[in-house]
Amino acid sequence: MGDIISIQNLNHYFGQGQLKKQVLYEINLQIDAGEIVLMTGPSGSGKTTLLTLIGGLRSGQEGSLKILGDELRGASDRKRMMTRRNIGYIFQAHNLHSSLSAMQNVRMGLEVHPGLSPSEMKRRSIEMLEQVGLGNRVNYYPSDLSGGQKQRVAIARALVSHPKIILADEPTAALDSKSGREVVELMQRLAKEQGCTILLVTHDNRILDIADRIVHMEDGQLATDTNLNERMAA
Repeated sequence: MGDIISIQNLNHYFGQGQLKKQVLYEINLQIDAGEIVLMTGPSGSGKTTLLTLIGGLRSGQEGSLKILGDELRGASDRKRMMTRRNIGYIFQAHNLHSSLSAMQNVRMGLEVHPGLSPSEMKRRSIEMLEQVGLGNRVNYYPSDLSGGQKQRVAIARALVSHPKIILADEPTAALDSKSGREVVELMQRLAKEQGCTILLVTHDNRILDIADRIVHMEDGQLATDTNLNERMAA
């Protein structure tokens, strides 16, 4: 299937002049279509910075950062925006709009895609909420939903456009163990059904078994890259 994410010798810095500080060092990472990769590491190790670069939220500075075949090192805002249309994002804080219903929040995941009628966006949004088990909550507002339900809405919003990549930053951090497990298993099932790739940043050791691979960051460097499928086959 080929690399969906291909990173070679990536370096990244914050600040300018005497305040310039390197935060990523010689990152090399390839992720194939359909893989579920978990990224672990202590706070401040560069995980979220790398995730934002892969997601086109920042422009790569040194090295090569190819996402879905497009080079994002030095890419224009427009090119990164086009790439982001193929990426779904799930964050630790569900980032739902409190003034919008569950269906309206999910619909926001379709509004960057031109050519869809309002009725089609509504249909797809309701269908996606049904797939995450919230078919009876489509008109509920975030204040009326539990933490796990809010994160399910966030997953529905990320997946409603059938993206090629899902990027998740600590999606279980605010959830109890049961809700967290349900959320990642739901992500795993829906992503496999849609054939998309997941890169998930986590400190949650309880969910490591959903991964095909685990990559570990230390001090801005990719310290280890463990293929769990190969380990199990051995």
